[in-house]
Amino acid sequence: MNLPNKLTMLRVVLVPVFMVFAAFGGLGTDAYNPVVQLVAGIIFAAASITDFLDGYLARKNHLVTDFGKFMDPLADKMLTTAAFIYMLADGICHPVVLAVILFREFAVAGVRMIAAERGTVIAANMWGKVKTVLQMVTIILYYVVPVFLGEAGIPGFCVVIQVLCWLVTAVTVLSGGIYLWQNRECFIQAK
Repeated sequence: MNLPNKLTMLRVVLVPVFMVFAAFGGLGTDAYNPVVQLVAGIIFAAASITDFLDGYLARKNHLVTDFGKFMDPLADKMLTTAAFIYMLADGICHPVVLAVILFREFAVAGVRMIAAERGTVIAANMWGKVKTVLQMVTIILYYVVPVFLGEAGIPGFCVVIQVLCWLVTAVTVLSGGIYLWQNRECFIQAK
């Protein structure tokens, strides 16, 4: 297993570690714990950095593999979906946001499975990467910034995060639509 794939697997391993801390951060609830919230944010940021690093190293050193094309976006989905679930539980993220994210991921996974049956691995496109970056930035802001605001600044900040969640939703719909359109031959050939 090459270094980029090891970094991807590290991101997968960091998901449950992040989840433990995210479960007890509780921004917007009576159980809010800023230290735990910050640790969750740091773990998420570290995992996000591996996303950029593994792709960079794979392309730079010509280490792009089918495993990496498959596992890298899956690791991203695991990490970001877990974060949005906790943001939903904290009352910050609207259920529609999470539903749209999950619908897009299931649709893209379906296209990838159809392509894989034909021996083709479809890598993420640019819009999928934009969506992932926006999701990761929103999540990092959610977990890190409130620790430095103090209690008075948190309600206004939560509104900012809610707006960002809706922006994530719009970009998710756009990226999913573009992805499905670019790979529409999977549906045509599946008949």
